Amino acid sequence: MYAHPQVFAQCSHFLAELGNVEVKPCDSTSAAMLKVAELNRDDIAAMGSETGGSLYGLHAIKSNLANQKENHSRFFVVARKSVNVPLQVPAKTTLVMSTVQKSGALVEALMVLRDNKINMTKLESRPITGNPWEEMFYLDVEGNVQDGPMQQALEELKAITRYFKVLGCYPSEEINPTRIAAVSALAE
Repeated sequence: MYAHPQVFAQCSHFLAELGNVEVKPCDSTSAAMLKVAELNRDDIAAMGSETGGSLYGLHAIKSNLANQKENHSRFFVVARKSVNVPLQVPAKTTLVMSTVQKSGALVEALMVLRDNKINMTKLESRPITGNPWEEMFYLDVEGNVQDGPMQQALEELKAITRYFKVLGCYPSEEINPTRIAAVSALAE
């Protein structure tokens, strides 16, 4: 069975049910599917999306393999230079911060969002390696970094946190490009 290591972890219950299956990690699910397509054997398979498999001429044998029913992966495009999202486009912003070690410090930071009417859609904490009992907080908020209330909130957060960084601002919805009908030549 070929797949990305994260897929093996997310589908461990299914793999345990199969019994003695050799797992072969790949750099990505697409690399796993390409490998299976190239080998063209009946005794190997790849784990990934049905849509991805169809790109390589593969067909789905079984679906919904994840341990959790609601299993979603997020992918990020990383670039050295940020891209400006027009204010007319619904946007989200991802932030990372750590607070000072005092009672209510995280609440104080979250109140900045509330006071600036910014909706937080996600909050995760991760331990800071080498600093026992300290956490780094990852937030997704609705809003564009170019918008006035968001700029105000970012400045306030910078002032009250130990560490603060905007990881990126990106469209929060799939935006279809505007289509303009072709102009026909005017009759002479």
